[in-house]
Amino acid sequence: MFDIGFWELLLIAIIGLVVLGPERLPVAIRSVRSWINSMRNFSEGVKNELTEELRIHELHANLKKAEQAGMKDLSPEVAASVKSLEEAAAMVNNPYQTAENTTDSSEKVTQLDDNKNEKQGK
Repeated sequence: MFDIGFWELLLIAIIGLVVLGPERLPVAIRSVRSWINSMRNFSEGVKNELTEELRIHELHANLKKAEQAGMKDLSPEVAASVKSLEEAAAMVNNPYQTAENTTDSSEKVTQLDDNKNEKQGK
């Protein structure tokens, strides 16, 4: 990224030591490191969002191609995009069904625990 060699880093460290002193230099290094990490995390997030938006745009374009072709004789790329969209639509609907199943099973476990407690109390 930067073309900074060993001698340049050593010079920066010596200047930092002279200017900041030995007490404040570690704190300054930690601050700079946290700024760099936050910038890196921000840029990684932006990169991920752009990649996702480009993928969505590509899927949308492939879906339009599929609709224009009447969903017949699709190329493998377009067919894969349509399948991916169908899976995404199914996943959107499944969390509600999964949540209902989890609630039902947790109610059954609670009822079983209550029955055990009643038997042990008698």
